[in-house]
Amino acid sequence: MASNLRLTPDDKFPENLDKIADTKLQILDSQVQRQLDREYIVDGAPDPETEFRHYEIDEEFVERENTESDESAAATNA
Repeated sequence: MASNLRLTPDDKFPENLDKIADTKLQILDSQVQRQLDREYIVDGAPDPETEFRHYEIDEEFVERENTESDESAAATNA
C-alpha cells in the first residue's frame, strides 16, 4: 500500500463488503476517497478501478441504511 491513507488500484480490496464492520467500511471509504482525490489532482482523471471501488462502497452504505430503516420500521410496528 502506498500509504495507509490511500488505497491504490493495485492494493487488495475486499470481495464481500457486506462482511466488513461499519467502522472498517468507513475507513475503507476514506482511503478510496483520498485515492480518488489524488488521481483527479495528479492524473486529471480517476482510475476505473478506483471509481468502481468508490461505487461499490457507496452501494454498500445504501444497502446498510435501507436495512436499518426496514428493521427500525418493523420494530416500530411490532
